[in-house]
Amino acid sequence: MLNGFSTEATIDAEALLTQPCDVLAPCAVERVIDARNAPHLQCRILAEGANGPTTPDADLILRQRNAEIFVIPDILCNAGGVIVSYFEWVQDLQQYFWTKDEVMSRLEQAARSLLEQRRPPRRGDGVSGRTAAMAIGSRSSQGQASAGMFP
Repeated sequence: MLNGFSTEATIDAEALLTQPCDVLAPCAVERVIDARNAPHLQCRILAEGANGPTTPDADLILRQRNAEIFVIPDILCNAGGVIVSYFEWVQDLQQYFWTKDEVMSRLEQAARSLLEQRRPPRRGDGVSGRTAAMAIGSRSSQGQASAGMFP
């Protein structure tokens, strides 16, 4: 248990990050994966739910551990929330609000469009997930990748 939620069993936050698990999802605080704990992570997938949970030094270590840990960088892991925030902004401007099903359908369409543009790198190709995501973002900001993706 996390400290403050139970008196039965507590664990230090730093120790929690290095416990064996399938998916580690740091979602609330930035820079929690650092050079000190990155070599000791025991997850198969690191899903960066927070903005910037991994320091640049830790990212270098994780690139070396590419065969052990698959990193879903924050720019991709948070993409659904960012896209839906954009949808909310568009709806507010138009004063026309979509149903939950419409939002989910448009989100799926946007996510599929992004996925079709650039599949995630394979573990052996030497390109990290973060590098691939940044390349997609760079193309998108130049208008090459996002044409027709949003209403």
